[in-house]
Amino acid sequence: MSGAKTPGPPALQIGCQTYTWEMLGDDWAGSTDDLLDAIAGAGYAGIEITDTMIGAYADRPAAFAAALHQRHLTLVAFACGSASGFTEPGAMDEDLAMVEQALRFAAAFPGALLSLGSATAVSPGPLDAKFNAAATFYNRAGALGQRVGVPVAIHASSHHNTILATRAEYDRILGMTEPALVGWVPDTGHILRGGQDLAETLTAHRDRIRYVHLKDVDAVGQWQMLGQGVCDIRAVIAIARTAPHFTGWLVLEEESDLAARDPAAAVRLNREYLTGLIAARGC
Repeated sequence: MSGAKTPGPPALQIGCQTYTWEMLGDDWAGSTDDLLDAIAGAGYAGIEITDTMIGAYADRPAAFAAALHQRHLTLVAFACGSASGFTEPGAMDEDLAMVEQALRFAAAFPGALLSLGSATAVSPGPLDAKFNAAATFYNRAGALGQRVGVPVAIHASSHHNTILATRAEYDRILGMTEPALVGWVPDTGHILRGGQDLAETLTAHRDRIRYVHLKDVDAVGQWQMLGQGVCDIRAVIAIARTAPHFTGWLVLEEESDLAARDPAAAVRLNREYLTGLIAARGC
């Protein structure tokens, strides 16, 4: 007697994060449509866009959906941050109002997630209090997402004043947040810059993974183009594909010197490298 087949891992899909342009600040004078054109022109299937780069589409999800459809792109996630770093109790209500607005936008895109930025210290004070505030915020945001059917996930970073960089800090925030409400978007570059064992960290928190940010760094933590640093990309993909909630999306985000000079060229080369790696090694 034959039983039902066990579903295999989801098909891998490659998306692009718009921070590659956002990091340029005033040196970038283009529009959201310019971003979409560059990402679609580079052959990507999906996009993760930030609240900064959404521009004129911020309150026009139907128009943004049409713009994506025109370019054969899928919205993987909408990413948000706050000047509070999500660690200021006095900003909690304002931050949650922002989350509700972002969730309304993301809910217009089936399968899209809400990615929340790394908890960051923006004022003096005890670290315990900042972790408590961040965990409370993430849990409440996750509950709001659950009500409207949009999964919520944490994107930790290694940038200035983050309180989520080391393995102990990852363990702490994931231990303080509810697995049913709050997922995780591991960023390979930030994990490595935090001095962590990449494979071990991914494996330890595999059940929280929703999708993956693939980025590369060299041995001293300087950003590099994908495949030119120390990130074991094949191992990352293998671990992600065993994660029970992994959507299949590998989102490439580039912060290297080439990206600062020519972001469109950098994201195109990254996608070409990853598709070649997947084809050659059967990831």
